[in-house]
Amino acid sequence: MAKINILYGSTTGATEAAAQQLATLLGAEAKPIAAATADDFDADLVVLGSSTWGYGELQDDWVAGIALLDAVDLTGRKVAVFGTGDSVGFADTFVNAIGILADKAIERGATLVGQVPAVGYSAVESLAVRDGNFVGLALDDTNEADQTPDRIAAWAKTLQASL
Repeated sequence: MAKINILYGSTTGATEAAAQQLATLLGAEAKPIAAATADDFDADLVVLGSSTWGYGELQDDWVAGIALLDAVDLTGRKVAVFGTGDSVGFADTFVNAIGILADKAIERGATLVGQVPAVGYSAVESLAVRDGNFVGLALDDTNEADQTPDRIAAWAKTLQASL
């Protein structure tokens, strides 16, 4: 069985809840990035999650998390990203954090998996949208909470198929 590690930053609990649901579906461990070590990036699939704050920034715990990510070699590893945001109130920066995480993972040599079509969301402007797709799973618990469980379940199947 493939080893899957989920590392996330969460302030209000929405990203943590998504990480826990994803962990249950994938048979993985979910760990706050604040408690992570370099060894946590040693997996067949590393899933990185963050909420987006301020003017499109990573969640605060990712300040140290990015430094940790900068110290690991992800060559040959599959990485997926997910995040939470507000697609109505912050339409121009919706889930920017996952775009930042995706870029960093690619910079470190990872193969990005788990892109999701950017349809059915209010926001269309984001650092996380490339060629009509989100770089990973975008969740809006503020305006579309009813869709979150199904979006996570569908994405988990996509991630399993990538292994």
